[in-house]
Amino acid sequence: MDGSRLTISILAHVDAGKTTLAESFLYLGGVIRKPGRVDNRDSFLDNHDIERERGITVFSKQAELVFSGRKVTLLDTPGHVDFSAEMERTLQVTDYAILVISGSDGVQSHVVTLWRLLKLYKIPVFIFVNKMDQPDNNPDIIMDELKNRLAPECVDFTHCKDKSGGDFYEEAAMCSEEALDEYIGTQAVSAGTITEMIRNRKIFPCFFGSALKITGVSEFMEGIGTYTRTPVYGGEFAAKVYKITRDNQGNRLTHVKLTGGSLTPKMIIDGEKVNQIRIYSGEGYESVNEASAGEICAITGLDNTFCGQGLGEEPDSDAPMLEPVMVYRLILPDSCNVHDMYNRLRQLEEEEPELQIEWNEQAGEINVKLMGEIQTGVLERIIRERFDTKVSFDAGSIVYKETIARMTEGVGHYEPLKHYAEVHLIIEPAERGSGVTIETDCSEDELAGNWQRLIVSNLSDKVHRGVLTGGELTDVKITVVGGRAHLKHTEGGDFRQASYRAVRHALMKAGCVLLEPMYSYRLEISADMIGRAMTDIQKMHGTFGEPSADGEITYIEGVCPVATMRGYHTELAAYSKGMGRLFCSLCGYGECHNPEEVVSCSGYDAEADIANPAGSVFCSHGAGVYVPWEQVEDYMHVEKKYIGRDIKPEIPAAAYHSEPESYQAVSLHGFSDKELEDIFVKTYGEIKHKRETAVKRTVDYDRPPEPRSHEAKRNSSAKKAKEDYLLVDGYNIIFAWDELKDLAADNLDSARTKLLDIMCNYQGYKNVTVIVVFDAYRVKGKSREVMEYNNIHVVYTKEAETADQYIEKTVHKLGGNHNVTVATSDALEQIIIFGQGAVRLSAAGLLAEVRAVEEEIRDIQYNNSLKS
Repeated sequence: MDGSRLTISILAHVDAGKTTLAESFLYLGGVIRKPGRVDNRDSFLDNHDIERERGITVFSKQAELVFSGRKVTLLDTPGHVDFSAEMERTLQVTDYAILVISGSDGVQSHVVTLWRLLKLYKIPVFIFVNKMDQPDNNPDIIMDELKNRLAPECVDFTHCKDKSGGDFYEEAAMCSEEALDEYIGTQAVSAGTITEMIRNRKIFPCFFGSALKITGVSEFMEGIGTYTRTPVYGGEFAAKVYKITRDNQGNRLTHVKLTGGSLTPKMIIDGEKVNQIRIYSGEGYESVNEASAGEICAITGLDNTFCGQGLGEEPDSDAPMLEPVMVYRLILPDSCNVHDMYNRLRQLEEEEPELQIEWNEQAGEINVKLMGEIQTGVLERIIRERFDTKVSFDAGSIVYKETIARMTEGVGHYEPLKHYAEVHLIIEPAERGSGVTIETDCSEDELAGNWQRLIVSNLSDKVHRGVLTGGELTDVKITVVGGRAHLKHTEGGDFRQASYRAVRHALMKAGCVLLEPMYSYRLEISADMIGRAMTDIQKMHGTFGEPSADGEITYIEGVCPVATMRGYHTELAAYSKGMGRLFCSLCGYGECHNPEEVVSCSGYDAEADIANPAGSVFCSHGAGVYVPWEQVEDYMHVEKKYIGRDIKPEIPAAAYHSEPESYQAVSLHGFSDKELEDIFVKTYGEIKHKRETAVKRTVDYDRPPEPRSHEAKRNSSAKKAKEDYLLVDGYNIIFAWDELKDLAADNLDSARTKLLDIMCNYQGYKNVTVIVVFDAYRVKGKSREVMEYNNIHVVYTKEAETADQYIEKTVHKLGGNHNVTVATSDALEQIIIFGQGAVRLSAAGLLAEVRAVEEEIRDIQYNNSLKS
């Protein structure tokens, strides 16, 4: 046995057989004499009473065993979505992950969430398809689903040891250039190359078997032993805290993975002394005198550690991606002191950070944020056992968040007597799921660098609240653009106050958009009930794609608000007589479907929120004076920063693609025409051609226009009537529309052709001259090419000419004599073309029009068929 060690986490959707597979590992590894069963309540790792009663994994557990001569620490994680945060914490200490897929259920919605997390944490993955002892489970069908729903690089490793298995080597070779070169030369791919591919997430090995029957498990363990390698660790002490618990005697345990050096008792860490080092395996543990890099252990003696903390040379982790979406009011017995219970629950919060215990000062109540309803039952049990108090929870409500719809500038000023600070910042919308990002774009000649860093630190430390319901602010970018300090009177706390007030001031000016948590769901139901299910989803304000069928079962997938889909499992079971199944997983936040109702029910008053003031404090006659937010800009000391100055549209990295070079910039479709005109004039000077009134681009349902022939087009040109032109930035639209973006990932030519076909349909109905422009400026020696594609014009720009440049020139030529519309979501381009007299249309706006036209054409065809 070599001395190398791996940490492997095992993940799955609930009931996929994850714990059963872990029991098989332990049995084959010689750790246990007989594999336990979840339904028998005797499994080695699900050893807590709560887990045995409920038959699910609730707490992550550790086991020590050997895979093919290599020491492995196996971390068994919860599969139920309510305990996803417990699972996510283990990922920060994981070297490799095992993803268990049920052969009966395939890739369920929570599996997709797990896959996204594994990609985010850059963890290499081995896939085990379980329950293959059931007769209807077909490996070929499951492999197709894995490739389509997870990654094309999922490869069946069942025959990887078969040297005559040329198909395996060929499929593996297609996953990387290095492997392909090796395969061409030797007609095989070496184990070392495959190991590196797995480590770099270029290939995902898939094994099949039955954990219950222990078939295929030995081969799976051997594959893991063959195709993994141990990380290289540094010599200096470093460790990552991933969990805090308490043992039966109440001792606080800090669970860490050593990522460098070694750890011994009596060692001092951040001023605290290590008392004992424990290596757990199931319920039992072994006390050791030293733990080395790569090992996972529990430490006693550390009282100030927290989940995600880095010790020694290890940095702290980022905030977890999964977070609670429900908030429950804790109901206490009459004899219980609410303040004492609050302090006790803070102890639980450090063990389970996702709980997020909150004190409602106004109501004098304790609120607890949780992932779901099952978690409330577990928490009730823990509180009863730990604190001898019987509590309950109310029905719970949704955790809403807020963002903004447009860019705005905020000012915060804090100047009571002998204090001084002023902060100017710009807040702009960011893409969904990005959270809050903070940057500076301020000269140190205006505000010293140390003050700027303090402002960023203050902004990062606070959970900023929106102005609609007081929900957490998210999906925004905050840029510090100015400020002022006083040589004598400014203290650090002054900038904290000014920064918070500047954010609040900006939110009051811009207004907020309410966001609600969304489920990604998969509904399985018999074909005769599909109509009822689709109607229900529409009533719940959900969306769905094209239904798919497998025999008598129909599958629907889509997105739906958590608020409306809660409890639908019960309704589904009732009308489907238990035959329907619904799988849900959280997929982030989206715009709220009923914001007025939610805001009204919340009763939140932004101006009465004394903990988050929007006004500023100025000094007058030797005393501090509060100035309401509407008047702050009249009193501020630093000149207001114009929001368009020196703020260039940020290009998301994901928007770049290899051929040709193009990008999507931040869309400005949230700005009014007057705002865009102001930005253009400030940046480029007065507009030379005032544009015509925007052409109404909605579908006339009463009298649709007849498609116009080329002859009619020539006649209308001769009459010098103002012709309608639509210029389309081709690649910008392709990479803004999800359907075309996905197609372009496989074949860019197909995406181009698809866009052109869509625009041909659109032109035939709308009677506009359509010109689609594609970049070719990186193609060496390329001259401009103009061609006709059916009834539209297509332009490929010449070398050193971008689509933006061509569109700007064309708008300049046509803008004075024709009605010109430009379809793009490139922010800078929108501003430029606006100044040339054109009408702007975002990518989302064009898509909406295309959809409306397609719907109208279908209606016409349907009406014509009835007449005939």
